[in-house]
Amino acid sequence: MMIDLAETTTDRIHEAIRQARQRLGGPASGMVLTLVIVTDEAAQYDAVRSASEAAREHPMRVLAVITRRPEAGSRLDAEIRVGESGPGEVVLLRMYGALGEHADSVVTPLLMPDTPVVTWWPGTPPQIPASSALGALAQRRITDAAAATMPHDCLASLASHYNPGDTDLSWTRATPWRSLLAATLDQPHGTIRGGRVEAERGNPSAELIASWLSVRLGAPFENRVSGGPGVTAVIFDTSDGEMTLTRPDGRLAMLRRPGEPERRVALHRRDTAELLSEELRRLDPDEVYAETIAPFVPAPAEVKRNGGSSRKRATASADSARKDTTR
Repeated sequence: MMIDLAETTTDRIHEAIRQARQRLGGPASGMVLTLVIVTDEAAQYDAVRSASEAAREHPMRVLAVITRRPEAGSRLDAEIRVGESGPGEVVLLRMYGALGEHADSVVTPLLMPDTPVVTWWPGTPPQIPASSALGALAQRRITDAAAATMPHDCLASLASHYNPGDTDLSWTRATPWRSLLAATLDQPHGTIRGGRVEAERGNPSAELIASWLSVRLGAPFENRVSGGPGVTAVIFDTSDGEMTLTRPDGRLAMLRRPGEPERRVALHRRDTAELLSEELRRLDPDEVYAETIAPFVPAPAEVKRNGGSSRKRATASADSARKDTTR
């Protein structure tokens, strides 16, 4: 069921949702959370579709906040979808004029009572997600550094202003890699002296994997550019020789260990709906993500000298973090 409300209010939206649920015979009490999507008109279709697919695993109310024409007079239009593509509810909130600067005052009355709130920025996130108006409403805040113009600088900003509950889809994309790498390192191997992560240029997941390995293993891992797609290889420099996990086609990975036959492992690239579903399975702070992103915090002296943008800052911070872990 779809309902369009022009020049409306939150009271009318709430009543329309209630009446739609009654007509469909389904109570709203089965919702487990509210997902607030902060997006624009161009990106809202893909974001809402991914959220609707994730709602099959996590029944939820989706509130898509779309700011339009800030120079216009204040107005709120709503598009309500109930029972269209899953068990959840979707409300597109189009805010015009000054109303867009106070989106939290529109969203707050529409939150599901006594359920967690998650805020997701599919595009470029705010500098401090936890301090933004819509981020402050949420227990969990999901960003995506890969959508930023300069992903590395975005990671540095997120690291500098990290708050418990923050996470990033670039980190979620690395989950299958981290699982395979952890399983690989559970097997006997030589002393790890360092290594490298290869990926297409500007891939933040590769930077996070390298940081994770550096922090966890206390050895230097660097990033190198490859042809993609996504992350294509992780190479360990060990005392027994190179140990490699490569994925040249984005689907099948090959594990090579010194003195052992090559093994093939499924390692496909996941879509946004899968990533979102994974993040919504846990709403507690991700401590491993916090440890991994910490080395991206730029050193004050280097920020001043380099104007706030340099790969060397993260490398220096990572070296400092590795020294701390080996003391």
